[in-house]
Amino acid sequence: MPLILLCGLIFGFGLAFSHMARPEVVIDFLTFEDLGLLFVMFGGSIVAGLVIVTLSSRGTAAPLTDRPYGRRLKSFDRNVLVGGAIFGIGWGLSGICPGAGYASLGIGNWPILYAIAGMFLGAYAQGVWRSRRSDAGAGVASDG
Repeated sequence: MPLILLCGLIFGFGLAFSHMARPEVVIDFLTFEDLGLLFVMFGGSIVAGLVIVTLSSRGTAAPLTDRPYGRRLKSFDRNVLVGGAIFGIGWGLSGICPGAGYASLGIGNWPILYAIAGMFLGAYAQGVWRSRRSDAGAGVASDG
């Protein structure tokens, strides 16, 4: 757990240091006025990729789940496409993504709490919607 906390601190510090925790910087990226976020994402992807490859080759388990690292194949279906589009719309309108939203609190951006509350409410609403759909599907299947 201390390692996870340390990694989170490094992640938050990096976002704040690179100014990516500021919604106006993210919006400038999304409107192609400042492509700095591209370099931050590229750097993070390289580090994450190297860590995952290294840990998976050693047979190390993930710290929270204790499951081995490895590829988890997810099919590209309608839910991925629609969910990604909705996420992108929310990201573009708010100018913030979840990780940067939390880091934004660290730099004193208190109005971001509205966006974070919206993320939680949206995730909760999707969970309720999905459970109602699965309940309705189970009821139809058992009738036949």
